[in-house]
Amino acid sequence: MFDLLGITPQALYSQLLVGLINGSFYAILSLGLAVIFGMLNIINFAHGAQYMMGAFIAWIGLTQLGPWLGHPEFQLNYWVALLVAPLVVGALGIVIERTMLSRLYKLDHLYGLLLTFGLALIVEGLFRYSYGVSGQQYEIPDVLQGAINLGFMFLPKYRAWVIIASLAVCFSTWYVIERTKLGSYLRAGTENPRLVQAFGVNVPLMITLTYGFGVALAAFAGVLAAPIFTVGPLMGADLLIVVFAVVVIGGMGSILGSIVTGLGLGLVEGLTKVFYPEGSAVVVFVIMVIVLLVRPAGLFGREK
Repeated sequence: MFDLLGITPQALYSQLLVGLINGSFYAILSLGLAVIFGMLNIINFAHGAQYMMGAFIAWIGLTQLGPWLGHPEFQLNYWVALLVAPLVVGALGIVIERTMLSRLYKLDHLYGLLLTFGLALIVEGLFRYSYGVSGQQYEIPDVLQGAINLGFMFLPKYRAWVIIASLAVCFSTWYVIERTKLGSYLRAGTENPRLVQAFGVNVPLMITLTYGFGVALAAFAGVLAAPIFTVGPLMGADLLIVVFAVVVIGGMGSILGSIVTGLGLGLVEGLTKVFYPEGSAVVVFVIMVIVLLVRPAGLFGREK
């Protein structure tokens, strides 16, 4: 059948792999957005910049940190960066939430969107001034170089790792929020914070840590992306619009919706590149329009 369409099975499998990798990034980034919106009711437009910061922290740790410290041989390797970058960006997120966002909770959602959009422009501008617009290369760690022969195609080890790590983080987050006592506090704090505080739960601290965790997810995705895409100031801006579309399709604030929709739309995008390449850049937005017309709350969102 594929031969009749002029498509080889190898081309199909390779594009499905690309789609699954993109879907993994869509899932983990939209998950962070969903966590933040679900708890804080703020549309975090700085998410793309925080994703980019995670990638840059990994690159700086590998190539620049040693000379800065006066020890050129010192490097922050990939595995350490996977832990350090989310912690650093998450800590910055906590500072942003405490000093800026916490003042906007009683105002219209638009104020939070404008603030985070402004922060994104500032961060991107600072990195563009410091490192230029050309992308920086980040080496794949030695243990993940090479490919696995699956018989019908060669699967690069690093791309397999990205898919596994993204799925593990996404479904672990879903389990904590939907199936644990901590998750029940988070959900209850969103619906009725005063009632939760009456039970001795520090809701403001919970909100602060939730925002920090949401942006840490973006930084984690940035470190995963660094060896695949070039590390540049605009890498987050290019991806953010698609991720917002994923969140809208899945349902604003829906954890499971973000994960399933992100992975599914990545595969749809990959298939579109095979059968109709011209439409691959807009297929996600076409689906978004259709979903909004049929189900405005999103596929997994709750109708109000």
